[in-house]
Amino acid sequence: MIAVKKILSLLLFTLISLSTFSQCAMCKAVVESSDQGEGINNGIIYLMFIPYMLIGTVGYLIYRHHKKNNQSEEV
Repeated sequence: MIAVKKILSLLLFTLISLSTFSQCAMCKAVVESSDQGEGINNGIIYLMFIPYMLIGTVGYLIYRHHKKNNQSEEV
């Protein structure tokens, strides 16, 4: 039952991400046809980078907290 939920979740996220990639490609093509294309594309990458860094930092802090708690329980 759990495996079925994981497969359905993966399929759902894949289908959602396919529609977002098509929008990004359309926006990129429109922007590249103008003179400011390179700067705007770099701005998009910059704005995309910040949330991933925040999520990665929070994930690392949670991992470190759990690892520290597990070590203290073993002693």
